[in-house]
Amino acid sequence: MAANARQSEPIAASDAPPKAKQTNYPEPFAARVSGRLKRPLGDFFGLTNFGVNHTKLAPGAVTALRHHHSRQDEFIYVVSGTPTLVTETEERLLEPGMCVGFKAGDPNSHHFVNKSAHEVILLEVGDRTAGDSVTYPHDDIQATLIDGQWRFTHKDGQPY
Repeated sequence: MAANARQSEPIAASDAPPKAKQTNYPEPFAARVSGRLKRPLGDFFGLTNFGVNHTKLAPGAVTALRHHHSRQDEFIYVVSGTPTLVTETEERLLEPGMCVGFKAGDPNSHHFVNKSAHEVILLEVGDRTAGDSVTYPHDDIQATLIDGQWRFTHKDGQPY
């Protein structure tokens, strides 16, 4: 089913088509999110104000490079499995039914790691605020949302 074809027709989230390109990160960073499968549910239904991803993590996979947003709020809900939330201040094992939010501008960078032997399923929700930028404090990369597309540069501003 094509995006927007039947916007009000319910589907199983796991039946939505996966992203054609699983990451926008340039190498060598793209390889670090292998084992992650995103299904953009918001895009499937033609949503434009916020995004929703059904994200599956294989054992050992991570959701993203550890990061924080300047303007985007993020909300994560654990559907299944036991991901580890890694922030600047702690690592915390989460269980199904747990959720966490990250306020725009909070410098406590975060990501989720599947340290278990079983797959993890998350629902990721974020807004699409124009002018958002992403800081990756542990890597030489930064991102800016320009005209709906992420642009990646080194921290010194040189493009990838």
